[in-house]
Amino acid sequence: MEYQLQRENPIAVFDSGVGGISVLRELIRIMPEEDFIYFGDSKNAPYGTKEKEKVRDLTIGCARKLFDQGAKGLVVACNTATSAAVRKLREMYPYIPIVGIEPALKPAALCMEHPKVLVMATPMTIHEEKFHVLMERYKEKAQILPLPCPGLMDFIERGDLDGEDLYKYLEDLLYSYRENQVDAAVLGCTHYPFARKQIQQVLGENVKIFDGGEGTAREMKRRLQEKDLLCGRQKRGQVVFENSLTDDSKIELCKKLLNI
Repeated sequence: MEYQLQRENPIAVFDSGVGGISVLRELIRIMPEEDFIYFGDSKNAPYGTKEKEKVRDLTIGCARKLFDQGAKGLVVACNTATSAAVRKLREMYPYIPIVGIEPALKPAALCMEHPKVLVMATPMTIHEEKFHVLMERYKEKAQILPLPCPGLMDFIERGDLDGEDLYKYLEDLLYSYRENQVDAAVLGCTHYPFARKQIQQVLGENVKIFDGGEGTAREMKRRLQEKDLLCGRQKRGQVVFENSLTDDSKIELCKKLLNI
């Protein structure tokens, strides 16, 4: 089935939970006049512990629903879903702008002469072939230190951003990298920017911190422009939040995170 893409239609942002709100913030900053649908598949989260085929099926199913609602473009704001499904989605919908996300290793690796770069990501992302290809590409430019962060995403999914337990978790996790042990840190999961302030605090003010949200938003704008699909409105757009869980707690958390 081929969908009719209209300029005034919304851009869809998809994630397995609430982390993609960090990407939605960048999209709104760069394209404030556009409408957005944000869909979180919290019912099936986390994706990072599932088989690749299962993640692919879930992502394709959610994408189809969003296209049925008239989405003119799709941002897959989840590293695991990007690796599992974006290539397949582009084959299925070659005429729809579809953008995935990947850790912002390039700007971090090029931020100075041969920096030490810590890449914080889910265990699943760090084991994926896609990530190893990315590391291989920049290994001559930087010393890259991958760090799996099991459980960090769960703090954000619970909305636990100010508690002492998050700070304690980060202190234990990042203990070896404090006191000028690294030059830059890459937040390799869309949930992690919500803990950016605490990560900066633990690593120290001199560490440059990078995430993939802005680059992803700019890429979506470029692809929409290419297809003449930017809405061209002068007024600010609207955001609709949807979630696969039926209670409203995740939607309330999404609204809160968008305004943080």
